[in-house]
This record gives sequence, C-alpha cells and structure tokens, in this order.
Amino acid sequence: MKKKVLITGGMGFIGSHTYVALVGVGYVPLILDNLSNSNPLVLERLNRITKVRSEFIKGDVRDRLLLDKIFSENQISAVIHFAGLKAVGESVEKPLVYYDNNVHGTIELLFAMEKANVRTLIFSSSATVYGDPKAIPVCEDFSLSATNPYGRSKLMIEGILGDLYKSNPRWNIACLRYFNPVGAHPSGLIGEDPSGIPNNLMPYILQVAVGRQKKLYIYGNDYPTPDGTGMRDYIHVMDLAEGHVAALKFCEKHGGMLTVNLGTGEGTSVLQMVHAFEKASLRSIPYEIVARRAGDVAKCWADPSLALVKLGWKASRGLAKMCEDSWRWQNNNPDGYR
Repeated sequence: MKKKVLITGGMGFIGSHTYVALVGVGYVPLILDNLSNSNPLVLERLNRITKVRSEFIKGDVRDRLLLDKIFSENQISAVIHFAGLKAVGESVEKPLVYYDNNVHGTIELLFAMEKANVRTLIFSSSATVYGDPKAIPVCEDFSLSATNPYGRSKLMIEGILGDLYKSNPRWNIACLRYFNPVGAHPSGLIGEDPSGIPNNLMPYILQVAVGRQKKLYIYGNDYPTPDGTGMRDYIHVMDLAEGHVAALKFCEKHGGMLTVNLGTGEGTSVLQMVHAFEKASLRSIPYEIVARRAGDVAKCWADPSLALVKLGWKASRGLAKMCEDSWRWQNNNPDGYR
C-alpha cells in the first residue's frame, strides 16, 4: 500500500514541486493549504504534470479540529510542513502575525500529530537561522541567530522540535535549512509566483524580462566579491524537492532527529545570475546599481556535505538549468497563475 503524506502549504512554490517529486516515487500526497499565498490553479497544473488526481483540503494549520479530522479520516504516515509566512520585511511590520502563523501553527500541527500517533515530520527551515554567518561555507554546527521575526520564527520552531524529540525520542524529525530556491518544473506549468513586487532576485529578473517591472535594482556593488555584488547559494527547486523526499526516506529508515543544509555549496553573484539568465532567455535585463540594503551580507553559501553523507542527496542542476526552467515558466505564464 502506498504511503500517504500530508503536505501543509503544498500549493506554494516549494510545496507544489515537492508534491510532484513525492508522486514520482510512489507516495500519495494530501495537500493542506489556506491559499493565503498560493493559487487554486496550482491543483489543476499538478494533475496535468503527475497524471494523478490531486487530493486537496482548503484549511489552516492552526485549525486543530480540522487537523484532527484529517488525521482521523486518512492513514497518514508522515507530514512535510511548509505552511508559513516568509516575507522578511512584512515580518518586521507584523511580527505577531508571523509568530501566530508560523510558531502557533506548528504547535497545533504537532499536537494533532501526537494525538494521531504520527511522529514523522520534515520541517521547512531556512538558512536565515544562521544570521550573518561567521565564515563560509556555512555548516550546520555554526552558531544560530536571527535578524528579523521571520528568521526568529524558524529558529523557535527548530528549538521546539529539538525539545519535543528530547522529550520523546519516538519522533522522527528532519529540519531542512535551505538556501535560495530558484527554477521551476521543466514542464513550465508550475513555478514561483510572488504577489506584489518580488523580494527575491530571480522572480524580479523574470518580471523585468516579461515587462512587469522596468528594471532590476541591484543593492550595492562594493562588496568584497569578484564583481562587487552579493553572492548567494541558489538551488534548483526540483533539487530541493528531491531533498525532501530523501529526508523523508531517511526518517522512515533511521528515525531520530536530523538537521541538514540543502544548497549547492557554490556562490553566485547577482551579476553572474543576471548574465546567466540573459544567456538562457536571449533577453536583455536592464539594471541599476543602488545603495546596499540594511542587513544584507556580502556572501553566503552552504556546506552541503552532511546531506550527501546522511541522505545520499546532492544538488545536480546547475545555473544554466535554473535560468532555463525559470524562463520557461515565466514566458509561458507572464502573469503567473493569474
């Protein structure tokens, strides 16, 4: 019998791609999403990609009665927990909303899982928990800090999961700290579709390429990097999705608590990304250099070696593939899912 996996926030960018990866290896995913930051059209696209009718429940992870109903009516073997708000700037303006959604939502989910005797959880964490890292590449044993409520919410949840595991080692938990997800499914049917002006580099480049934004603003070109622009570890979203599958299989086989970075282990500068995208899309991306943004670090990339040792997982898609797949998605869907 195929194992059923609950994906909270499964209609979002990373959740939807992980859904595809799970179906591809024989799992039956059930999506729970309140659609606060995603689009119902994703469901029809997932059906087209997987040739499987998607199971979807509209609801909020803070709704304990709904969670209890889901667990009682479905034989769920594990949960992959993506549901959460993720805009750094908004988290500074609305910290209570972020703590309520991200931290309180996770606690409600854990109570419901405990009640249903479902104790395998893959948690969507973030490299933001490293704050301004002391060195690069960034290793899992680095000291942790957060510079905004979004990051603090991820850090708090990691702490809660650590305490839960100490109190009851029957839990199987993987915290996946991922770096900068980009790219899209090669079909061009699903991809990243941020509402409003994008916070992240690739969606901004894409919106310039299709004419939704006039130009790209690059924040600072005086960093101690080869071309002066900030460097980050960009990872293809399908590599990231496969990392979740690998973590789920690890938890099923070995149990315990595991925290790993998911990244490529390579830094790419803003200008390198712009030029790679121009090559992949045959489009020119106009840009303007402006002042640095407060809180931005010069360079940050992962040491992903622990994920290779523990999960047998390694990112396999390079920069050109990230740009090609991103462009196919945006070119096919100039207005996103709208």
